[in-house]
Amino acid sequence: MSTLTESPAVRLEEPGSGASRDGLSHVVGEGTPPLRYATIPEALRETVSRHGARRAVVLPQEGRTLTYAEFDREVDALAAGLLALGLGKGDRIGIWSPNRLEWILTQFATARFGAILVNINPAYRPVELEYALNAVGCRAVVAAEAFKSSRYIDMLRELAPELETCEPGRLRSSRLPHLEIAIAMSGDPGPGLFRFDDVIRLGGPEQTARLDALTAGLSPDDPINIQFTSGTTGSPKGATLTHYNIVNNARFVTGRIGLTEEDALCIPVPLYHCFGMVMGVLGCVTQGAAMVFPGEGFDAAETLYAVSEARCAALYGVPTMFVAMLEEAARGNYDLSSLRTGVMAGASCPIEVMQRVIDEMNMSEVTICYGMTETSPVSFQSFVDDPLDKRVTTVGRIHPHLEVKIVDAEGGIVPVGESGELCTRGYSVMRGYWGDDERTRESIVDGWMHSGDLATLDEEGFCCIVGRVKDMIIRGGENVYPREIEDYLFRHPDIREAQVFGIPDRRFGEQVCAWVVPHEGAALAPEDVVAFCRGRIAHFKVPKHVRIVEELPMTVTGKPQKFVMRDWMVENGYADA
Repeated sequence: MSTLTESPAVRLEEPGSGASRDGLSHVVGEGTPPLRYATIPEALRETVSRHGARRAVVLPQEGRTLTYAEFDREVDALAAGLLALGLGKGDRIGIWSPNRLEWILTQFATARFGAILVNINPAYRPVELEYALNAVGCRAVVAAEAFKSSRYIDMLRELAPELETCEPGRLRSSRLPHLEIAIAMSGDPGPGLFRFDDVIRLGGPEQTARLDALTAGLSPDDPINIQFTSGTTGSPKGATLTHYNIVNNARFVTGRIGLTEEDALCIPVPLYHCFGMVMGVLGCVTQGAAMVFPGEGFDAAETLYAVSEARCAALYGVPTMFVAMLEEAARGNYDLSSLRTGVMAGASCPIEVMQRVIDEMNMSEVTICYGMTETSPVSFQSFVDDPLDKRVTTVGRIHPHLEVKIVDAEGGIVPVGESGELCTRGYSVMRGYWGDDERTRESIVDGWMHSGDLATLDEEGFCCIVGRVKDMIIRGGENVYPREIEDYLFRHPDIREAQVFGIPDRRFGEQVCAWVVPHEGAALAPEDVVAFCRGRIAHFKVPKHVRIVEELPMTVTGKPQKFVMRDWMVENGYADA
């Protein structure tokens, strides 16, 4: 069995301080702490051996807590049950559920014997589920019964009506040809499906005895997780990540916020995304910290209750979540004195929001992260003692053992301060897109993962994300970066959220549009927004069209869907093409 030792697999040019060199936008992360060449079950085993009696999982709404020793036993029981169903190393097993204990048990149970966990967005509908299961050839799926308006088992039966007449584990479906086994988090899932609670009791001595040998045969370089990208510009792509990718990235994220075995981390972000399952769950495991889950989906009151009840030191969220929690904290009576740190990621953070989080939620050491699923995910993160302006205007400095360059359209490295596409190289870069060599070759060139994000680096190595390559607006020959206008709009006292994008225009090529969400009770009109901009920012950056909305279209992880906004404007006659 391999041990948690430094890996020889990745060697960068010269590990540095993260500051740019030679006046070019090229930075190399520190060489410490060393990379660990370990699998997920090895990382869990080390933590159980050191911190077995400490809290591992806390579910305040259910009044339930598992120690690491108890959690480990549950993981092994489920792993043995999955083996008893005939599943094995390399099999793809889908997980389709909101945040639940069963989710993280499945995460570690599949890793125990080398099955590849396939994260399926809980917001998917039948057509998207069909695509995901078939794209990577899922042999099994573990699904919740329902969440909000999503009836998961009903949708699964819609795709595979053969479940009505087959024995559990013997599905033969015309639309889902790879799928044989369906497991439901339900007391009575009906014909054709196994109950999750039965599977966890299904393994016997034979399967349990096999687990250690199977784990010993795993390599940290084995693929262990497939996560689908958003698919906003085509069909979703299955980013394939290894043990080595995500164990190390989880360590570095939680290491930078100073998380220890004495701490608890509140995780209201979705588990199906890297933010939840890597930065959150796996990050806690690598440090021996407690994972606290407020509920199946984000709710501001439930999250603040969980922080107070479990005495959390850290909290994760996207800016919109923190805005909602600030509003709830002002209305309720929550003890947030235990908080000190956390991560705000997924979208830009207005300085006013960051300042309020520090002042009103006691999170003086909150950090900002940047990354992408394809890099496991984080490549830049602020330090807990970085100045406030750096924690808001930038996404911090490079992570250890990574290398980043900012390039122009011809691939040349741009000077410090100039914008270009951010590219990452190092241990965190994915294996590729599952079954899609062409799109893998388009994205990874000579080991460099091309992000599609426009960024700048300063002399100290701080990175600013200025937009997407495809989101940049070209109006009358002027390059307009939506992020710059959004940051300005956040200064308006009545604006809670803002998103800026371009739509086609016959005269100028593109026109600038803004969707704005006002603060509760604010009387804000489109002309107010335009007047706020006119004379204060360049005329070509002033939005031509402003739409006041109650909420923005978002992904499950809280990322604004600009393509939905753009399509709405075009379909409703605002474009002049």
